[in-house]
Amino acid sequence: MNNVRIGFAMTGSFCTFAKALEQLRRLSEQGKWDIFPILSENAYTMDTRFGTAQSTIQTMEDLSGREVIHTIPQAEPIGPKKLLDILMVAPCTSNTLAKVANGINDTPVTMAVKSHIRNNRPVLLAVSTNDALAAAARNIGQLMNQRNIFFVPMKQDDPAGKPRSVVADFDLLIPAAEAALEGIQLQPILL
Repeated sequence: MNNVRIGFAMTGSFCTFAKALEQLRRLSEQGKWDIFPILSENAYTMDTRFGTAQSTIQTMEDLSGREVIHTIPQAEPIGPKKLLDILMVAPCTSNTLAKVANGINDTPVTMAVKSHIRNNRPVLLAVSTNDALAAAARNIGQLMNQRNIFFVPMKQDDPAGKPRSVVADFDLLIPAAEAALEGIQLQPILL
C-alpha cells in the first residue's frame, strides 16, 4: 500500500505551534504518511515569543523531506494535480475559518483548501481561536455542515480566563485524520 499523501498546513495561532509540530513529528515517525508542508504568510514570515519563522520552516522541511509551500501559486496545483489524500489545517485560526467558510482563497492555506476540496477529498481543521464561541461560531457551524470538512475534537482551553476560546485536542489529530479518510467525523467534537 502506498503512503497516504497528507497536506500539513499551519496558520498563525503561534501559541499552538509546538503542539502542531509534535504531531507532525509523530506523523513523520509513523512512516505511513507522505507529508506536504504548507504555511500561511504570517506563519512563514513572523518571529514571535513562541519561536522563529525559520525554526518552524526548518522543522517542517526536516520532518517532511520537502520544501514548505508558502505562496498561492505553489498551493494552487494541489487540486488539479490531485497531490493530497487529505489536507490538515493545524492550527486553524478564526481568520482561516472565516475565509474557508466564505470561499475566500487569498492565502496559501486557503488556496490549498479550495484547490484540494474540489476533488471531494477530506479537509481536517484543528481550530485554535479565542473567539470560537463568539464571532467564529457561525463559521464553525457553517463548516460543520459542509461536505468533506472534518474537525479535530476541541475544547475550551481556559473557561474562566477566556470563556469564548477553543483549541483542538492535538493529541487527537492523527485519529481524526484516519477517521476523516474514511469519511467519518471523530466524536465527540466537543470535549
